[in-house]
Amino acid sequence: MEKIAVIGAGLMGHGIAQVFAANGHDVTVCDPSAEALAQVPERVRSNLLALGHSESAARHISLHLSLCGDVTTAVMDAEFVFEAAPERLPLKREIFAKLADGTGPNCVLASNTSVIPIRDIAAGMFECRRVLGAHWWNPPYLVPLVEVVQTSCTDPALVTRTIDLLRRVGKTPVHVQRDIPGFIGNRLMHALWREAISLVNDGVCDAATIDLVVKNSFGMRLPVLGPMENADLVGLDLTLDIQNIILPHLETSGQPSQLLSRSVAEHRLGMKTGEGFYKWTEESAQAVRDRLTQHLRKAVRLPKAAD
Repeated sequence: MEKIAVIGAGLMGHGIAQVFAANGHDVTVCDPSAEALAQVPERVRSNLLALGHSESAARHISLHLSLCGDVTTAVMDAEFVFEAAPERLPLKREIFAKLADGTGPNCVLASNTSVIPIRDIAAGMFECRRVLGAHWWNPPYLVPLVEVVQTSCTDPALVTRTIDLLRRVGKTPVHVQRDIPGFIGNRLMHALWREAISLVNDGVCDAATIDLVVKNSFGMRLPVLGPMENADLVGLDLTLDIQNIILPHLETSGQPSQLLSRSVAEHRLGMKTGEGFYKWTEESAQAVRDRLTQHLRKAVRLPKAAD
């Protein structure tokens, strides 16, 4: 089993570590915050119990986890490093400089960034051939997809190794062959979000109507019918006719919506502040999280874990 290091003990980091530990890999989680590190065992335990693992199984999986506050020590013997630090480019560059110095020549250095081009993170690095993207989706222990992003500098053999590792722990890795901002999934998702927010901003409908439309129409098809399959299903001639009419009317601004910018400026950030496009209580926000977890668990057909 390869030794894994995860840099960052937050929302994504502890979940990524959990995936590898649950599959028998020894994982070191590193974070400069002692408080964040201390929370990792309980967060992983809680996730495992929610997935149907017993207390004894959760304790056994936790034996594969170790905690470390120093990057150099954490990655010393690692064969793969997954960075899951905040989305700040200077911070990621600083981390990757340390990773390059502190790891062996065959260690893969992967960033979990959602949108930052990997080439920007690796800029100026002598060891850029070892740097690639490995963008997991939240929650990483439930959502199968990981986007493996290759730069012009990345060694293709390391891309292959990473994809193989991810498949062996039950993920669905895809090879992103061009290093572009947002990669694949976030570009698709934020194209939808841009249009959705624009419709609300322009008074076409309210936020609840947007969600009702998506969840009760094309959203129902997405698990079994992707957009390219759907285009072929209805016919590319019809697709062309529709796009000739609708594309000139879609939101094309290169800037976020005024509605979104105003909400952030007024500290209406969503569930974490109690108001965003909706008003939230702790109970209603938790109900959404629980509903999402149960849906994802059923979607990926996770069996109840044995002791």
